[in-house]
Amino acid sequence: MCHHDDDGAIGIIINKATTHKIGEIFSEMDIISTIDTYAKQPILNGGPLSQELGLVIHNSKQPRWKSSLKVDHDLCLTSSKEILADMAVGSGPEHALVTFGYASWGPGQLESEISENSWLTTPVDHDILFSTPYPDRWHRSAAILGIDINQISSQFGHA
Repeated sequence: MCHHDDDGAIGIIINKATTHKIGEIFSEMDIISTIDTYAKQPILNGGPLSQELGLVIHNSKQPRWKSSLKVDHDLCLTSSKEILADMAVGSGPEHALVTFGYASWGPGQLESEISENSWLTTPVDHDILFSTPYPDRWHRSAAILGIDINQISSQFGHA
């Protein structure tokens, strides 16, 4: 969850890698990459809305790039092209994820879904966000709450 107020909420999916790599963005934007830190990293499918929009989630105590939104005390979200150029040469953030698209909820919609137990919510964990393999992220997030996703059935019914 990147932003939440009375007008709704915006979030980014962080566990669905696409087949595209960040280096492809560098090439398309004529950005010369001098390091491989990010070039081979997959781009994530951040959500169903505006999938042509590239977003970068990165660690930072203060927003440093244009259009940066502070998400947490040391986490930001930006659509700035300048951050990509900095990432390509090693002067960008220490940790970053690049996504195409985002998810959004209207006023009261997310709260309703949470009250229906459609979502598990946990505080942000930078190790999960930046170091955990993509397919394991939701398992690790649920484990924070003491939940083993493997023990939850996708079947439901009436007793």
